[in-house]
Amino acid sequence: MNAVAATVERAAVSTGGFALSLLCLSRSWGGLELNTVRFAGWMQQRGWSVQLITLPDSPLAARAQELNLPVVLLRNRLKAVDIVAARQLAEVLRHFGTQSLMVTRNGDLGLAVLCKKCWVPSLRLVYQQHMQLGITKRGLIHTLRYRALDAWLAPLPGLARQVLTKTRLPATRLHVVPLGIELKKFAYSSLTQAEARAQLGLSLAPGTVLLGLIGRFDRGKGQKFVVKALARLRQQYPQLQLLLVGESTLNEGNSYKNRVLARIRRLRLSQVVHVRPFTPQPEVAYRALDIALVASTNETYGMVTLEAMATGLPVVACATGGTLELVEDGQTGLLFPLHNAEALNAAIERLLLSPDLAARLGRQAKAHVLAGYSHQQQCALTEQVLLGLG
Repeated sequence: MNAVAATVERAAVSTGGFALSLLCLSRSWGGLELNTVRFAGWMQQRGWSVQLITLPDSPLAARAQELNLPVVLLRNRLKAVDIVAARQLAEVLRHFGTQSLMVTRNGDLGLAVLCKKCWVPSLRLVYQQHMQLGITKRGLIHTLRYRALDAWLAPLPGLARQVLTKTRLPATRLHVVPLGIELKKFAYSSLTQAEARAQLGLSLAPGTVLLGLIGRFDRGKGQKFVVKALARLRQQYPQLQLLLVGESTLNEGNSYKNRVLARIRRLRLSQVVHVRPFTPQPEVAYRALDIALVASTNETYGMVTLEAMATGLPVVACATGGTLELVEDGQTGLLFPLHNAEALNAAIERLLLSPDLAARLGRQAKAHVLAGYSHQQQCALTEQVLLGLG
């Protein structure tokens, strides 16, 4: 038995029901990868036979194994033209009895389409979108690739409209399926703010107002921007402190994080900016906060935005990307223009001077997320699509 088949045998679970495979060949560890492994676990809990196909020695593989999810390891050195990897993928899918293959990373679509066209023509191929399209993709290669899809799941209506505008995907194959979160972890936690701060090792003076930015250290997430804004705000509001939680983006190493830390030291904020590593329990970090910040320069969706809103926190967010669909300015949060530090500071100041406004925004944000962003809804809508493919 070859290495791929051996891995399949170890990963195999009962295929008496519908068998679903998820493909995500990523070495990174961010929202896309977190969403992929969470979704695999949720579908397994609902009775589906699920396996996750990812790269060896990847954070995604490690996390899936921690959660006892079936994992198959696959190398893909030549990307979309990797005939060997496509054949191995077909073997993996046949061993598992896969009826539908869900691709969660755009860069893996070429390999999945090659596998379907050459070896598994009956495969139902589904793309779960996590990233914006960027440039128009109506050329021959993208058109052929996208038309090999049986379904495309867009997480927001605006992203779905973008797909119709920038590709030639048939509209009948496009479905809006919001990515969900486990609401009970964030909305119904009994953990107090004091307990959460203690768990994070934070010893804060009475009256401290803790701002927080949750997310990997990456130029697009805005940690440097927020640290600079904090330095200016503290001149008038010395009770402000900041919590940063996340790991470094793998393709940057620790270079960006080191620049953030250098700025913290240079601005003499080391005692009031608290840096913590990635945690599989982000609900603890949110419980510790008074105000949640989202400073991403172009957030496609924003799971951290939803998590903060579900916790009932007032959110101050950059008015870009999918955030514009998740946060209604003045109703479920406050928005500020991209790169506008004065507007960010003004929004935070509004919340400091009006606790009633902060409380109202938090309540309305929580109600909004509870109404439409549960992980059960995501799974149910996805099931409807998958079962409708026949």
